Amino acid sequence: MNTPAFFSQMALELHEEPDADATVQRIAEYARIAVGCDDAGIMLVHARKQIETAAATSARVAASHDLQIVHNEGPCLDAIDGDGVYVVPDTATDSRWLKWGPAVQALGLRSAVSVRLETRDRRYGSLNLYSSTVEAFDEDDVAVATIFTRHASVALAAKHNEDGLQIAIDARKLIGQAQGILMERFDIDDDRAFRFMRRQSQDRNEKLRDIAAWIVENRGNPGARFSHTAD
Repeated sequence: MNTPAFFSQMALELHEEPDADATVQRIAEYARIAVGCDDAGIMLVHARKQIETAAATSARVAASHDLQIVHNEGPCLDAIDGDGVYVVPDTATDSRWLKWGPAVQALGLRSAVSVRLETRDRRYGSLNLYSSTVEAFDEDDVAVATIFTRHASVALAAKHNEDGLQIAIDARKLIGQAQGILMERFDIDDDRAFRFMRRQSQDRNEKLRDIAAWIVENRGNPGARFSHTAD
């Protein structure tokens, strides 16, 4: 494999993915190719320490991740919170995970590598590589996986930031559109229209964006009532 060309192509394709979900799936597929293993998967950490399988190249990878959640043990989980890189030479005999190991052996997964996905600012989860062969991963494979994970983490962070920025832009557009509707309906200026939406947001304990969305969606509904009170 031409390593520089591979990473360059990967960076371009990850940048072209439409959202974070598609980016994560592509990372898993590229990881399998980069290391030359049988399967790959990604576990991501969300708010309040919720962990989920965000990508898997096969059903048995998803099952392996689920077993770690069930037994509360495994290299993928430890990679997220522990030393960052875990190598499993043989799932059947590794004494670190006595419940998870035999369970994934039954799935045909005999060795694994888990590497934390992270940037300097955030831990995203773990990239997990699997093989049907015992002791399939050597030091070179671990080095490639570690380098790959650094590139993948940067791509994932960029896509998360891009998605977040787009959501913020869309929300601002929606709020501006709702302001215009209220200004026309009640003959008020933009400040009073915004204060009205903010007050509705506080009174109803709903996000400002959701209040704006309701106004926009019901602008042509004769039964909709905008109970404006002048400040």
